[in-house]
Amino acid sequence: MRIVFLNSLEKKSSDAVSGGAQVWIGEEEGLWRMGWNETTAEGEQETIWYEGGSWSEMLHVYRHRLVVKLGEGYRPVIEGIWDEREEFQGRGMAAQKLICYSELHGNEEFYNELCAWRRKKASADRKAPYMIASNRLLRLISVFKPWTTEELLQLPGVGESKAAEYGPELLEMAQAQGGERPGDFPLGWVEQNIDEDVFRSWMYKQKEAKFKLEMEKFSTRRVVLESLAQGLDLQEICVRTNLDRREAVELLELLEKDGYTTDSLVQLELKDMPAEQQNEVWKAFEEMGDSFLKPVLQRVYDQETLDAGGLDKLYERLRLLRISYRRQKERAPKAG
Repeated sequence: MRIVFLNSLEKKSSDAVSGGAQVWIGEEEGLWRMGWNETTAEGEQETIWYEGGSWSEMLHVYRHRLVVKLGEGYRPVIEGIWDEREEFQGRGMAAQKLICYSELHGNEEFYNELCAWRRKKASADRKAPYMIASNRLLRLISVFKPWTTEELLQLPGVGESKAAEYGPELLEMAQAQGGERPGDFPLGWVEQNIDEDVFRSWMYKQKEAKFKLEMEKFSTRRVVLESLAQGLDLQEICVRTNLDRREAVELLELLEKDGYTTDSLVQLELKDMPAEQQNEVWKAFEEMGDSFLKPVLQRVYDQETLDAGGLDKLYERLRLLRISYRRQKERAPKAG
């Protein structure tokens, strides 16, 4: 196997190196392999992170697995393993450090009280809880305890509108807490009170979930494309990917936008739909547009059919037909 990439990492503890590791990528006859070698008290241990023919998929796995290790405290011996110029610079770093500090120095009792307030407020206003305040904002309030509107506006995630609508109640709760605050406003002191390496590890952990989701999306996409090539139906694709039928159809729509053809699967799924109904849907798309499905549904099907149930199936058919309709519209010669 030919090694095409290799870098060493160290994990430090109390200014002493406590462990070493290497991340590597190799290639042999078109097959990519990637792994992690770590030196422990029991000796060197090797873990294979990826083995396959897709360079793109391997990069997704690399980003996720590496950011996990960086979050654990490993740092590259030779720079270049991770481009940190955009990671720890920029206007947003001050806000990120406030969030990091609030999570590292949590006030769980007050935070839980704020969460209970949010649940009641969301129920009374008939809003989703996140529209009232995010978890991160509640944690910021629970730790820094702003006492005035001016102080509240210094927290990331608080604008004039939110401060006007919810500020009085939040400030009253913060003032009722009493006791000392970790520091006064403005909060410039926070930056000097966070260890830079601890902050870096925290930042990497924030990216871990994001990269994992991207990796899973890429893998799911690959499985769907392989399934299309094998002529599988929608139900078989759902079994392979753990997607529900609506999620699978939405992914098919995205693949069409990216230039892939799903025509064989669309025809397979619509084989039991009467041609007359298909023509009616097609005509409705032409007359009403294809952005909204509910008007098309109401145009094509009578109330008795809609009341009989099975709306999910009807909408699925409309989405599948819309894929074909949009493909044909895209290929049609444009006037002028």
